[in-house]
Amino acid sequence: MTSLFDATVAAQYQNDPLGMRVYTSQLLGQEKSLVLHGGGNTSVTIDNTLYVNGSGWNLNTIEKGGFSPVNLDVLLEMATRESLSDTQMVAEQRAAMSDQSFPNPSIEAILHAIIPFTFVDHTHADAVVTLTNTPNGKGLIHKLYGDNMLIVDYVKPGFDLAKHIYQITRTIDWESLTGMVLMHHGVFTFDNDAKHSYEKMIGIVTVAEEYLSKQVTLPCGDCEGKGDPIIAQAVGIEVAKLCGCDLFPLLIDSPRAQLFSILPNLETLVKKGGLTPEHVIRIKPFPAIIDNDIAEGIAKFAQEYKDYFNTNASSVHFCLDLAPRYAVIKGVGIVVLGKDEKESRIIGDIVKQTITAILSAEQLGGWGSLTLAQMFEMEYWEPEQAKLKKT
Repeated sequence: MTSLFDATVAAQYQNDPLGMRVYTSQLLGQEKSLVLHGGGNTSVTIDNTLYVNGSGWNLNTIEKGGFSPVNLDVLLEMATRESLSDTQMVAEQRAAMSDQSFPNPSIEAILHAIIPFTFVDHTHADAVVTLTNTPNGKGLIHKLYGDNMLIVDYVKPGFDLAKHIYQITRTIDWESLTGMVLMHHGVFTFDNDAKHSYEKMIGIVTVAEEYLSKQVTLPCGDCEGKGDPIIAQAVGIEVAKLCGCDLFPLLIDSPRAQLFSILPNLETLVKKGGLTPEHVIRIKPFPAIIDNDIAEGIAKFAQEYKDYFNTNASSVHFCLDLAPRYAVIKGVGIVVLGKDEKESRIIGDIVKQTITAILSAEQLGGWGSLTLAQMFEMEYWEPEQAKLKKT
């Protein structure tokens, strides 16, 4: 991966740290293999205020108005608590903002506050997370990056993750760290200089990309559009019966998608987690799998999703719709199922990166990310459930 940092462009932000934060955040956002459709988050600390990207902003298009100003001391105090519900965390973070016109701060705001540097960058770098999702992922990450990389076992993003990192780093010298890898989740880099933090991220990802290029061989992932669109339309019609609205089905029939569709362990593989936890909100915990009979495959997905919900839900949970967000058609490829073209393109981007990661990991010993229970925690995030119940 190549650094996109341009010293000439950056010079205009020499005395504007928030402007510099916007600039390097957009650089990260331009790389789809780093962040995708709302993924990742960045921050800058100015005086005693943490400016962290807010809900609803993508890094590739973020502006100053997308960085929520939150009192740093409040966030640091929150990290010391024994427990904090997601709903309360969101409310308290909002109350700690110096200007209520800004969006809600990222759910990772407390974690950003813990890291004692001016600039903090967090991405879901495909190459790094792919490596963490292999059987010896932790050992492999340590081998590639050494003792100065903080490697953190998976913990649900939000307060739980911030609390965990607060506890394990109380005796750690942050200055000695080159970065932090969250298993099955992503990467953090940090520095008092925006360029250094950004280029640390590029360097970490490059190491993982070079390792994968030497160990993994994959077919082309982009050449598609040769298959029969009637297949996608037929799947869309069947799935529309479950969600009660029209869909915009798109067929992904690249050689990579076709290879994925005929994997002998496909049924078990798709239940072993996604590339990174946030993706479950867009694509659900697993796809439908169709082998000849479309109606049968969609009905099977609906039943499996019911079972998944009943196994992991408590009385406080409200079940989401039973429609898959994508379907794997054996021997053909994948159909993505958004409500309009924009949503289908978003789902398609995520699915393409997910299957690339899975195919790569399978060549490194096997794919294994999150359990269904862990994915349920993210899909049924408390504040989002509260919104659904109100409607």
